[in-house]
Amino acid sequence: MEDAISLKEQLLQKIHSRNITVGVVGQGYVGLPLAVNFALADIPVIGFEKDAKKVEWINGGRSYIADVSENELQSAIGEGRLCATEDFARIGECDAVIICVPTPLDEFRKPDLKYVEDACTTVGRYMKKGVFVCLESTTFPTTTEDYVAPTLEKVSGYKKEEDFWVAFSPERVDPGNQKFTIRNTVKIIGALSPDGMEIGMDLYAYAVETLHPVSSPRVAEMAKILENTYRLVNISLVNELALLANRMDINLWEAIDAAKTKPYGFQAFYPGPGIGGHCIPLDPFYLEYIATRFNFDLTMIHTAGQINTLMPHRMMIRINFALNRIGKALKGTRILFLGVAYKPDISDDRESPALKIIDEVVRKGAIVSYCDPYIPFIKTEAGHTFDSVPFDESTIAAADCVVITTRHSRFNYELILANARQIVDLQNVYKVPHERVVKL
Repeated sequence: MEDAISLKEQLLQKIHSRNITVGVVGQGYVGLPLAVNFALADIPVIGFEKDAKKVEWINGGRSYIADVSENELQSAIGEGRLCATEDFARIGECDAVIICVPTPLDEFRKPDLKYVEDACTTVGRYMKKGVFVCLESTTFPTTTEDYVAPTLEKVSGYKKEEDFWVAFSPERVDPGNQKFTIRNTVKIIGALSPDGMEIGMDLYAYAVETLHPVSSPRVAEMAKILENTYRLVNISLVNELALLANRMDINLWEAIDAAKTKPYGFQAFYPGPGIGGHCIPLDPFYLEYIATRFNFDLTMIHTAGQINTLMPHRMMIRINFALNRIGKALKGTRILFLGVAYKPDISDDRESPALKIIDEVVRKGAIVSYCDPYIPFIKTEAGHTFDSVPFDESTIAAADCVVITTRHSRFNYELILANARQIVDLQNVYKVPHERVVKL
């Protein structure tokens, strides 16, 4: 026990004196902003990344993440507080290691923890005694306790909560959000022991303004999935209601705006062509997966997931309806998609419904083009590749149908209305009914 206390005190002293090196495994949408935040707080950081191009960009002060400005990155790099590397053996230099790797679904929509497994094995191989290890990748409750900690023990030969400490602190990153960033968004943390919690709280205080401790990693894991499941269920509900309202000749956006005048008991969610991003379309199915291990069937998540999965097909039907109004079929028709990012004014097309709708209409024989000022090139799930076309009058006029899939602020919607032959408005851009506009 004296050795454990000594290791803990040594680590806390390093944290309090800023004489600590933090390793961040994975330099994507979560890892790079986190690494920069620590570096700007005068904490030395090593960013571990397998992609050689990303390593080159980071060390050259070039940001590929919109939420990290090049000024911030260059400041961190220039002061020598941040460096990126493909050499994972340097984990041995780190006093704290934070894992920020993807947690996708496999082809059967089951959790795929291969990146977490690889990261834990690598960290366990190279880490030294007295290290704090925290997982930020979204996963199902019990992962930290039942997989991360045992893997680190097995590979390293060290004993958890004596030779090293383990915690889970879910990422809360909202790409493009100018108001809430990593620094000013409350951060949840759950550790395996009180010692691990004390270390984690003191460490993360350099990068985040407000921390919210919970009693265990599994509570922190559940909190993260709860946030995104809540959104999946409510967005899927309102998307289904939008389809019904259309048949009933009801403007659902007007109904929602009326409902939200109630000062309690209602939160507004708005319809769209589907749900994109890394979190909402994927995370709830991690919870559905672990529930089956406890002989529990989460029917609401399953149903909400089905609704979201069907939205691109239903949007294809909506586009077909709009074309039929002008005597055209999908086959051989020129369709221009405006916006392929999963939300406005960002360069992120992960799980974007626009890409899925494109695949649907291409399958029906449509001639597709797209314009997105933030995304110059796309490859869809079906393997179709496109380059973004210019946004101008001639591009719009050349299309038989223009589909507004992402409401980027850089699009001139009056110009679209003035030049498009037919518009399918999936984002409620045009509030007033128009003969050439078909809404969701």
